[in-house]
Amino acid sequence: MKIIDVLQAPELPNPHKIKVSKLYDTEHAQVMHITLLPGEKLLRHITPVDVFFYVLQGSGTVEIGEEKEQVSKDMLIDSPAGIPHCWYNEGSENLRIMVVKIPRPTTSTKLL
Repeated sequence: MKIIDVLQAPELPNPHKIKVSKLYDTEHAQVMHITLLPGEKLLRHITPVDVFFYVLQGSGTVEIGEEKEQVSKDMLIDSPAGIPHCWYNEGSENLRIMVVKIPRPTTSTKLL
């Protein structure tokens, strides 16, 4: 059995310059944990596979394609492959998001 403490998982270097940890990585799927501190954002980018986001803590703004919505804890957001998306934490508390990529990407994410 493998158990990971999400809040203690090692950070990965990334072009967004935010806290990102890889929690799960198999040939079938990948799960990441993102923490956006107040004022931080996830840069607009395109993921080559379908993604869904689950808000674990806080609230923020998610932008997928031309749509922009305020979301908060316990909301799940679908983001289809090939559609530009980004996140903003304009609030006063941390925003924590679980990101699930299915299938596991075989090509890189493209920053815009």
